[in-house]
Order: sequence, then structure tokens, then C-alpha cells
Amino acid sequence: MELSELKLTEKRKEICRKLDLKDSDDILRYYPFKYEKYELTHYEDFREGERVVFEGELLSYPSTFRFKRNLTRTTFRVLYEEEEIQVTIFNRPWIKGVGINSRIVVVGKYDGRNKVTATSYFTKDINDVLGITPVYSLKEGIKQNEIVKLIEYTFSKCEDDIKDEIPEDIIRSHGLIDLKTALHSIHKPENEKALKQALARLKYEEFLCFYLSLEALKGVGDREMKKAKVFDQNQVNSFIDSLPFELTQDQAATVEDILKDMRSSRPMYRLIQGEVGSGKTAVAMIALYANMLAGYQGAIMAPTEILARQHYESFRSAFGDDVRLGLLHSGAPDMKETKERLKNGEIDIIIGTHALFQEDVTFDKLGMVIADEQHRFGVRQRRALKDKGESVDFIIMSATPIPRTLAGSIYGDMDISTIATLPSGRQGCDTYLINKNSIRDIIPDLKKKLEEGRQIYIIASAIEASDNYSGKDASGLYNSLIEVFEPYKIALMHGRLSTEEKAAIMDSFNRNEVQVLVSTTVVEVGVNVKNATVMVIYDADRFGLSQIHQLRGRIQRGSHKGSCYLLSDSKDREVLERLDVLCKTNDGFKISEEDLRLRGPGDILGTRQSGLPAFILGNIFEDTRIIEGARKDAKMITENLDDKDYSTFYDSIAKLAQKRLID
Repeated sequence: MELSELKLTEKRKEICRKLDLKDSDDILRYYPFKYEKYELTHYEDFREGERVVFEGELLSYPSTFRFKRNLTRTTFRVLYEEEEIQVTIFNRPWIKGVGINSRIVVVGKYDGRNKVTATSYFTKDINDVLGITPVYSLKEGIKQNEIVKLIEYTFSKCEDDIKDEIPEDIIRSHGLIDLKTALHSIHKPENEKALKQALARLKYEEFLCFYLSLEALKGVGDREMKKAKVFDQNQVNSFIDSLPFELTQDQAATVEDILKDMRSSRPMYRLIQGEVGSGKTAVAMIALYANMLAGYQGAIMAPTEILARQHYESFRSAFGDDVRLGLLHSGAPDMKETKERLKNGEIDIIIGTHALFQEDVTFDKLGMVIADEQHRFGVRQRRALKDKGESVDFIIMSATPIPRTLAGSIYGDMDISTIATLPSGRQGCDTYLINKNSIRDIIPDLKKKLEEGRQIYIIASAIEASDNYSGKDASGLYNSLIEVFEPYKIALMHGRLSTEEKAAIMDSFNRNEVQVLVSTTVVEVGVNVKNATVMVIYDADRFGLSQIHQLRGRIQRGSHKGSCYLLSDSKDREVLERLDVLCKTNDGFKISEEDLRLRGPGDILGTRQSGLPAFILGNIFEDTRIIEGARKDAKMITENLDDKDYSTFYDSIAKLAQKRLID
């Protein structure tokens, strides 16, 4: 149901806009990220350091004290089971209309001596609080109860229209509950059994959609025959010899795999997973060059304009005037001319972003598509580009290595090439864990690096400060560090800047006109400034190991050894142990395995930095039984389709996968 049909209030429309909820399905599938189980704690069972839940009578008006920047501490007294409890809660505004003698429910930690530090409080009856309570991710200006009421309202409006997309016989064979019940229970579970059943049903749907999309994409190739590509191997060898470096053994093996696929009568569908800085771009160049020699156009699509521009420059340097290149992104001034040249066959290799998906982008003879960082492109988008040619060879590149034990099961029958070794001359990176969220102690080291002529990245996980964010923000750091690094030039980079602004900043950094770049994770993928060999990451505990490994890959591009400083004031032993993994190894495979083991795919995928498929609810370690069932069902469904129905099926499953998966 469209939002207009729901007849939402202006406030609820604003919530939908902020959370990017476009219809009733999006709203009902805005799942809780965790659940709180509340059980009443009697005073005699209060234990210092443990969580307590109780309902008492408000004895005093709240007293609020402001400190630092927009932080508050509110205290009040509550009578509970003849005991007077002093309650303190941070950064929570008081609910208007709650006065002396009102009943209030408090959830928090018992500090001893009748003192409680609350995490939340409620003015509703305690019976409405006890049980399993969903907790939703929020954005500035949105409250938990507003999300709850929006979902309840939406469910009441469209519950009769909720239809199962999975065949009824498959649902029965797995003992799953129906979709309507699952969506109701995921948001309002009556008990743990109901929640478990809802999760099983929705996880299965996610996995089935994922494997159907894989089977569909793979199946199109299996059902198609293509004309084997013919090219001069000697010319390919000459191009490889002209590169300013020698291919590693892994690169050479991957190139051999690709050229063999191109000569086959079956369209290629290959994943290239490579260590950070392992030289996947060079492999892509060779593949696209061979494709051009065979008489076809090629396209490589990047997740960001920064990376697209960088690819364009490196391709131009490698090919010179031998290959006609084009660059296409939303901010390009010559888009119309580029599209015309592409259509007329005057461009051999086009490098671009999502702009390549536009309907008015047409090719004269497309023969190969390479998707860089595939997890940032949706199934439907990949198909949209692949369909611009006939029997197109398709390569996906991922810079986050997938654990070897998982690659086969996750990507099914997709052909996989791995580039694990780094090019010779790369010095790697030393990583240091600083148990403070402050740059103060390492300023002398950073200034020494600047004096030696090196450049520095400083990374924050947010653009600006907000009430819901307690970490360091890029804008605040930029302002506070200008004087610290004088006379060196410092710049600020983040995703809200325009294309021109980002390009200008990166060009200045690349030319060493800027020595210190304060940035969000917009520099995570592919940015290649060889002289930048130092990175400082604030609030490192907020990032996954694989994402930090990606980030520090930016400082391992040249012949100088990199230095990465992880700043965190966390006192959590497990958090510090997890970060210490990065200090002990630069092996991306070991890091991704450890990240999955320690944090689980939910945390990893929630930040969207992994090369693994991004399931919303599914856990690729814990849900192996559901995964296996979904894989078998997907294969069965696609095998029973005849060629005539396949295109229709592909379009429908692509749309479904786009809704059910983060991709």
C-alpha cells in the first residue's frame, strides 16, 4: 500500500521520509534491531551492578542539570516497596504532565545504597511494560513510541492485504507460520515462542529471495548460449607486459580464469574476491582490454563518484590512446555527449556509477560488465546494466574477502577467483590500539610523519554532533584540529558534499596540497593516494573489523609502510580483544572470519561494509538449516521453469529481492 493510501499525519510522513520508508511494506518490515525482556524485580532481589525493573510512586519533581554540549542529567526520587529510591537518567527529557504521586516504571542498573541509573522510564502501567519489548533504530527527532504507533497503525490499515509470496506448499513443508502472523509477532511478540516462529519465517523468506536471485542471475547465463569471444592472446600479453608492475601469481591465475570464460560459449558469471590493495583493478583492465580486442564494449561500475574518477585516471594512464574511454556519473558535465558516443560505438570502455543504469544509456555492442564492490548494487540494478547487451560476461569484484568456509555456500554455483597475495613492494601497515578516544598522545608521532612528507587520514563515524550520538564527529574534529596541525593544510570530507566539492578536495589531497584529511567512511573503498600512509580512526569500537581493514587499506598503496591508530575509550574487554586482532594481522581472510565469529553477521552487515550478502535478520552461521532448505527450494523452483517463463520470473524475483534484502 502506498503512503498516500495510508492517510498518514504530517508527523508520520516525516518519520517515513527520515527512515526512507516508501510504502506499507517498508513500514511493516522496519524490524526491531533488538528486544528487551522486562521482568519485575522486587526490592529484596536488587543486586548491585544488575538490571532492575520496578514501578513506584514519584516523590519529587525531576531536577535536570546540563553539562558539556547538549548533555543532561535528570534526578528524581521514587517510593518502591516502602523504600525511597534515587533515580538518575542521562539525556532523557522529562515527560510533561507527570507530577508528584504519579506512577512511574523505571528500568536501569542498581548502583547500591538505593540508587539506580536508569536507561529508560515509562508512565504506562507496568503490565504493559513487562514481557518482550522491541527496540528500533532511531534517527534524530524520532522516538521509540512513534515508531511503535506508526507500525501498529499501518498494520491495522493493511493487514487484510498482506499476502504470502512464498508458495503455500513450501510454507507447510517447513512448518512455517504465515506472513501476516510473522509480521505481527516480530513487532508485538506475545512470548519467546511466538518471536522465534516469526524470526524463522522471515529469515527463511530472506534466504529464499537471496538464492532465487542467484539462481535467476546464474540461470539466465546457463540457459543462454553466447558467441565465444575471439581475441589475440599475444596482444593481451603485450598489454600485461606494458604494465609498470609484474602480476602476482594470484592475479595471473585470475586473468587466466577470466580469459577462459570469455572463450566459452556460456556467459561468464564470476566473483573476484581480493585482499585490500591486491590489484583487482589491474585484472579488470586486462579483462576489459581482451573484451575490446574481441570487438565488444565494456563497462565497469563503481559505488562512488570518487572511485569512478579514480578508475578513469588509472585506466587512462594504463591504456594511453590505444583505448577510447568514457566517464559517466551524475555530476559529469558532458553526460549527453558521452551517452551519444557510447551509443555510436565511439567508446570502448565506459567507467561510471549508478548513472550507467539510466534507461537512456545505450551501448552499440556491450560484451562485459564489471561491478566493483558488488554489495552496493541491487539485483535489479545489476540486471538493468547486464540487459543492455546480449549474453554479457559479468564479473563482480569484492574487496572484503569472504571466509573460505563460507564462499561456496553463500554464492552457490558462482565461479570464484581469489587474489590473496599483495603486489611486491607493498610495505603493509602497523596498527596500534590507543585506549583513549583522543589524539593527544600521538600528536608528536603524527607531526613527525608530516615532517617526513607523508599525509594523514583522520576518520570519524558521523558528520556532525547530535543528541543521539556520543562519539566524535568529523565536522567537530576538523574545527578543533586546524590549529593543532598548523602550518599544514587540513580539509574536511563527507558524503553530503557535492560531487564538485568532493572531487576538488580529493584532487588537492592527491596533489599533497592538503596534508590532513578529516573524513567519514566515504574514503573507505578504493581511494588511492599513495603518499597518505597514516590513518587515525576515532571511536574504533563502532566499526567492524572488516570495515577498519578496508579503511586502513587506503594507507597501504605505496612503497612506505603505513601506520594506523585505533582510538577507543571502551573499557569492554571483548571490544578491546576484538580490536587487538587488527594489531596482530593484516590478513583480510583471518580478519573477516574473526569479525564474523566475534560480532556475528548482523553487526557486520548492519554497517554495510562486508562483501557478504546483507541479510536483515538472517545469520549465516546460526541459520544453516534454514539456509540449506532455502537453497534447495530456490533450485527446485527455478528448475521447473521453462525458457519462456524465465525472463518474467527474473524480473519478478529481482523486484522481490530488492525489497527483502539489503544489497
